[in-house]
Amino acid sequence: MELKRVVVTGLGAITPLGKNVEETWQGLINGKSGCGPITLFDASKFKTQFACEVKDFDPLQFFDKKEVRKLDRYTQLAFAAVTEAIQDCGIDLETEDKNRIGVIYSAGIGGIKTFQDETGGYNAEIGPKYNPFFIPKMIADIAAGQISIHYGFHGPNYGTVSACASSTHGIIDAFNLLRLGKANIIVAGGAESAICEAGIGGFNAMKALSTRNDDMERASRPFSGSRDGFVMGEGSGCLILETLEHAKARGAKIYAEIVGGGMSADAYHLTATHPEGLGAKLVMNAALEDANLKPEDIDYINVHGTSTPVGDLSEAKAIKEVFGDWAYKLNISSTKSMTGHLLGAAGAVEALVCVKSVVEDIVPPTINHADDDLDPEIDYNLNFTFNKAQKRTVRAALSNTFGFGGHNASIIVKKFAE
Repeated sequence: MELKRVVVTGLGAITPLGKNVEETWQGLINGKSGCGPITLFDASKFKTQFACEVKDFDPLQFFDKKEVRKLDRYTQLAFAAVTEAIQDCGIDLETEDKNRIGVIYSAGIGGIKTFQDETGGYNAEIGPKYNPFFIPKMIADIAAGQISIHYGFHGPNYGTVSACASSTHGIIDAFNLLRLGKANIIVAGGAESAICEAGIGGFNAMKALSTRNDDMERASRPFSGSRDGFVMGEGSGCLILETLEHAKARGAKIYAEIVGGGMSADAYHLTATHPEGLGAKLVMNAALEDANLKPEDIDYINVHGTSTPVGDLSEAKAIKEVFGDWAYKLNISSTKSMTGHLLGAAGAVEALVCVKSVVEDIVPPTINHADDDLDPEIDYNLNFTFNKAQKRTVRAALSNTFGFGGHNASIIVKKFAE
């Protein structure tokens, strides 16, 4: 069976840097920090009092008041990104076969704010009193379900849940279903909104978050010596994936081609990456093999790069082993230094960044690095694209996402050519 080629025909995003793709992209290439004091709740008693929030989001732009009450913020953000992506790709929904359009929209946690609010109000003496929308508002698959219901898409429909690798796994699934001919179009992406008491408090308890309250805009500093944990972000990224055959038949514009995806497990620790990057090496090699590419075909790696002491170091080691001498000739950057860590939405937003880099031939930077803030175990001969975007031809870009539980996923985006 000959596998179909899969292309990206639409993009949508809402992030701490902007309410659409262009605002987000301009923020990235200009090295803008999306971090600031938490406004979504009173964080004054928490160890971490900052995050990368989506600013001035108004769900009433997308829903009426009655609908808003039925949707957790993570699903609301998903709709914002999907609305832009569907408009961008120019699908004529009146003429398309909706039985051949799928939705794979992922989250690592889902409606944690809804869960917190509902369970926090339980009174053991009075007895259970829950909102009937509690469960369908909270569950991590519901963004995918709501999107398919709203648009009437009857193709494959689900969400993948693998912590911070969730939406990359979802995009890989979409890629595989399309190249097997199981659909014509799949709306793929991820959304997350966990900036609430339970989210910040839970990650604080496990000492995963930066506590740099006195320097919050510079708190996310991947690959720097003084990095002390990740910065929570929220938002959503959406890619419209389509078989090349279908895209050409409807005259769609084509941004780039998805050419390979890899998956692996660290099988090592609940939350820490393997210190020698075992799973990271496996997953990058798997993606290269799937894409039928050599290491020297990759020009840019959007790394997982969360700004944690162990994670950044192990990923840098893995890149050196997989790419050999070529590791010193490609660009590496962590856009989490600007967006924060969007958890289950990170993979979708960062895959979108790779698409834009391939199209625009620009690599966004890793911000917040000082020349004297070094980790003696990191090889700074690698080009981490510190502090300033770099122009270069980006023939292909690889995006890494690694999740709690040792879940690893990598995807490769390539310039489109007939």
